[in-house]
Amino acid sequence: MGEKSVERVGIVGAGSWGTALANLLAEKGYTVDMWVYEPELCRDIAEKRENTFYLPGVPIHERVVPHTAFAPVVVNHSLVVMVVPSHVYREVAEKVVPYLDQDAVVVSATKGIENDTLLTMSGVWREIASGREDVHFCCLSGPSFAREVVRRLPTVVTLACKNITTAQMAQQVFATDYFRVYVSTDVIGLEIAGAVKNVIALAAGACDGMGFGHNTRAALITRGLAEMTRLGIAMGAHPMTFLGLPGVGDLLLTCTGDLSRNRTVGYKLGQGQKLDEILADMKMVAEGVKTAKSVYFLARKLGVELPICELVYKVLYENADPGEAVQSLMGRELKHEWDREMDIFQALEKAVQ
Repeated sequence: MGEKSVERVGIVGAGSWGTALANLLAEKGYTVDMWVYEPELCRDIAEKRENTFYLPGVPIHERVVPHTAFAPVVVNHSLVVMVVPSHVYREVAEKVVPYLDQDAVVVSATKGIENDTLLTMSGVWREIASGREDVHFCCLSGPSFAREVVRRLPTVVTLACKNITTAQMAQQVFATDYFRVYVSTDVIGLEIAGAVKNVIALAAGACDGMGFGHNTRAALITRGLAEMTRLGIAMGAHPMTFLGLPGVGDLLLTCTGDLSRNRTVGYKLGQGQKLDEILADMKMVAEGVKTAKSVYFLARKLGVELPICELVYKVLYENADPGEAVQSLMGRELKHEWDREMDIFQALEKAVQ
């Protein structure tokens, strides 16, 4: 399949990121059919040409066509983009799969890990799409705030697929003069990086909310990267992925950017607000809140030590005090910086051989 064979693209999900990608593709000349969960939002997009819920103030391209049914978004579309929150991914994907064309390419732009199964979105997809080996699954990730993409600010991401030819085809579909796309074959690496960085961003926000300085944030990001890499390697990911855009790139953005929903939730927690109150005031999803639970239990299952992610889980779900959590991190046994990282070094050595 080449880029010329893609004429209509389906976007499943009309949040800020789904809308930004829809606009990007429409501007390239594709007709974009977008599935919208809320009927009233679907009407707003059709009549006002604006996503009044999740991306207000941004004009939506005339080639973006909103729908509340799945068939018009998936049937006769050679490329379909999944951009729904991870906690509803399975439910939505089950409705999408029956409509997929033969040899369709599915690009997942969702960052999270399912709570009950501890599966990434590719794992969820494999369960749902069993018997549909003709469908090609890809993952799109990297440092990319939706509001900056719709402003056409230079943005660079990575698209992964086990089939490099498919990845290169999708790369051509998404790439513009302001949206640069690299390719990879490390799907699980992109998924673990995209999930864990949201958990670390909660911690970074909390530290900022408590008034800690740049020293604290830098240490948290660095040790968070180590935790992300450690879990990824245990899942079979390529270690270099975490040194690239999906890893350190997205981690830096989400831990420091004011547009980060996860950092914002963490910041309010650090200021003493209750999680239920914070989430009640938010229209969009902060994926790190649910993912923190998945990462905690996945790490326990694999026997991987993730002290920062563990304390984020305890703050969110066991009412641990954020200040005391920081003190427990600082008071841990003193050790060599790389005591727990020999698996990373060994994986790097194998990767470069």
